[in-house]
Amino acid sequence: MRRVAITGLGAVSALGQDIAALWDGAKQGACGIGPIANIPTERLGVHTAAEVKGFDPAAHFEPRRLATLDRATQLALVAAREAVRDAGLAMPQTRGGVVLGAAIGQETFDAAYLTFYGRNSNRVPPLTVPRCMPSAPASHVSMEFGLRGPCFAVASACASASHAIGQAFHMVRTGMLEVAITGGSDASIVVGFLKGWEALRVLSPDLCRPFSRDRAGLVIGEGAGILVFEELEHARARGARIHAEMAGFGMSADAGDMTAPDAEGAAAAMRAALADGDLRAEQVDYVNAHGTGTRLNDRTEVAALADVFGTRRLAISSSKSMLGHCLAACGALEMVLTVLALRDGVLPPTIGFREPDPDCDIDCVPNRARPAPLEVAVSSSFAFGGLNAVLAARRAAA
Repeated sequence: MRRVAITGLGAVSALGQDIAALWDGAKQGACGIGPIANIPTERLGVHTAAEVKGFDPAAHFEPRRLATLDRATQLALVAAREAVRDAGLAMPQTRGGVVLGAAIGQETFDAAYLTFYGRNSNRVPPLTVPRCMPSAPASHVSMEFGLRGPCFAVASACASASHAIGQAFHMVRTGMLEVAITGGSDASIVVGFLKGWEALRVLSPDLCRPFSRDRAGLVIGEGAGILVFEELEHARARGARIHAEMAGFGMSADAGDMTAPDAEGAAAAMRAALADGDLRAEQVDYVNAHGTGTRLNDRTEVAALADVFGTRRLAISSSKSMLGHCLAACGALEMVLTVLALRDGVLPPTIGFREPDPDCDIDCVPNRARPAPLEVAVSSSFAFGGLNAVLAARRAAA
C-alpha cells in the first residue's frame, strides 16, 4: 500500500483564524473560552463558549454566495483555502476528493425555527435546506476547488471529523484518491442547541479543565480544521513540504450506552490504529486525548490509555481546554495540533489544570507547552453512541 503525506493544514478556531494563530496560541497555553458574544444569552443557563472571534464572512465571500452558506460551511471553506495554499497544489486535481465530518447547519436551523415558531411567520428562507444539509461543507469545498472525485460527509457525532480523516487516509493509501481534502467544521453555538446541551447537565459554568480533580464539564466550541493528504512519492516528486506522515486509523463501537463511554471500546480503537500503522504501543510519544473535562469521560479515557500503553509516563494532553469541544470539528482541529506537535517537537498543554486526580494519574502536560522529541503521535475521538475513532501519525522523515 502507498504511504500518505500530510502536505496542507488549515484552521479557524477560538485561538484565531489561521494555522499560525492556532499554533502560537496553543504553544502559549492561550484560552479561547470566554463569555458568549455572538448570540443572545438571556435564556441560557451557561454563558461561556469557545467562539471564533471577529470572523467577518463578508471578508471571505461575496454577498450572493454568502446567502448559500451556513456558518459551518463558511468556516470549512476558509480553512480549506488555507490548507490548499499551504499544500501548494494546483487545482483541480483529476483524482482529488473531499471527505469531511458531517456538520449540521445549526445557525440556519435555529434562524428558521425562530422565524416560524418565534415570529409566527409561515415562510422561512428558500435556501434553508441546502444550507443546513450535513454534507453542505463537503459539497462547497468540492465546488471551490473543482474536485470531481469522491465527495461525502461522515456522521458519527463528535468522532465525525476523525472518521472522515481516517476514511480519506485509507482512500489515498489504497489508490482510490491521489489527493484528499479532509477534516471537519462545526458552528453549533446557537441558543436552541445550547439549551439541549444544558439539559444533559455536562456543561461547565466557566472553563474546561480536563483531568483536573475539580473539572466541572465541557465547554462548547466552534471552528474548522482541514488537512490535505497525498501519496508520499507524489508529494516528494513535486518538492512539497511534508508536515507529517499518516500512519494508522482505528475504529470501534462500544455497543453499550448512548452517552456513557466505555474503556474497552476506546482501547479497541487505539489498538486498531496502532495495528493499522504497524506500530507498537511503546513507539507512541504523545496522545492528543478526547479529554472533554467531564468526570466520567476523563476517568474512562485514562483507564483505556492505561490498558493500551501501560504504566509508562506518556504525555497525554487535551486541546479542548483551549479550543472547547468543537463537536463535529474537534477531531480535525485536534489532529491538526497533533501534526504540528510532531513537526515542531512541542507538546500542546492541558490548560486550566489545578489539582491532580487519582483517577487521572497521567502526564497531561499541565498548563504549559514543552519541547519534546516526537516520532509517533495519536489523536483520539470518542463520541456519543459509543463511536470511536483514533488516528496515528509519524514525524516526516528528514
